[in-house]
Amino acid sequence: MKTSPPQRSPRPAQAREITALRARLADAEQTLHAIRNGEVDAVVVAGKEGPQVFTLHGAEHTYRVLIESMNEGALMLTPEGVILYANQCFARMVASPLDQVIGSSIQLFLSPADQTALRPLLEPTGKASAKIQVLLHPAHGSPMPAHLSIRPLPGMGSQSASIGLVVTDMTEARRHEEMLRTLTHRVVRAQEAERGRVANELRVNITQLLNVILGRCQALAEELPADGRSGWVDTTRINEMVSRTTEEVERIWRSLWSHELEKSGLIAALQKANAELAERTGVSLQMDCPALGERLPPESELALYRIHQEALNNVERHARARHVTVHLAKPDGFVQLTIKDDGIGFDLADPVHAQAGEGLGLLSMSERAASVHGALSVKSAPGAGTEIEARIPLPLKAGDGFNC
Repeated sequence: MKTSPPQRSPRPAQAREITALRARLADAEQTLHAIRNGEVDAVVVAGKEGPQVFTLHGAEHTYRVLIESMNEGALMLTPEGVILYANQCFARMVASPLDQVIGSSIQLFLSPADQTALRPLLEPTGKASAKIQVLLHPAHGSPMPAHLSIRPLPGMGSQSASIGLVVTDMTEARRHEEMLRTLTHRVVRAQEAERGRVANELRVNITQLLNVILGRCQALAEELPADGRSGWVDTTRINEMVSRTTEEVERIWRSLWSHELEKSGLIAALQKANAELAERTGVSLQMDCPALGERLPPESELALYRIHQEALNNVERHARARHVTVHLAKPDGFVQLTIKDDGIGFDLADPVHAQAGEGLGLLSMSERAASVHGALSVKSAPGAGTEIEARIPLPLKAGDGFNC
């Protein structure tokens, strides 16, 4: 019968090393447990420049109660993104136990794109604070839109600087934004319906009445005696005034109904509006339109047309410009309309321009862009002209088919 060879006892040196390792492991487990349960005031983190001591200021009972009662997430991070402290609210946001959140990296809860955007904001650059919008990815469930408010926390004594974060759940805010966008869309549609009604009234009723007046004036002129020269002059002037009024009503009708847009498309409608402004005011207009692809959805074309229309109205009423450029382009995923003038400009921070009607016009343009998920930006300064830029997202399956 075979017998097992006798097991060799560890040498004294090995035994001492094993005992020491077991003691260190026990200490590490106790320390980790203490950190996760908020039972310590400081933690040492290995960094590029050696061990760094971080004091957990939130350990004091009063501040801990305050932070834990917040309806927002509160974090303390190292510049590398290691979570030194987190409150229960943040743990709920990421659907993870608090003892698993503390000691992990904030990067675990962010997409690669958001990780890249956040990384430079955690560096000690001397900035007082920073803000960023991200999507938090919890352990389970859907991503959650969040607003991060970032502020450096200066070191005290031997402590290295750390980063404070306040995390705000933006789910409800996004829902309200979507409701507001839907409401804006309905308002825009109601405006267009009202424009159509007024345009129809002008075309059917006012124009007909003007034509009747014009015909009656011509009939009266024919009934005047041959020596009634003054009467001929008066009726001729009345006929001219009525004719000009009829033409103006026709122009307003086309403007209200967006007739050219429906008939010929966005490019032709913009060119027509440019030509009418140039003829009416003498302002020089230049339009730059490279190939854009197939026609946009009707709502997007209408939004861009109305923004262009309102911008030209502001030029005519307020800008005192001599030259206007209109640029239509299609950068990746967007269609971009830019209207720039060399007029007197205005101070964007000064509310006085709103009293003159410009503010309402800018608000209208902004709402138009928002109604199709786009955005409007305005650049202006006294004496430096005005630039209005509208960016509207393209549909996912936009093709390539039309150009100027």
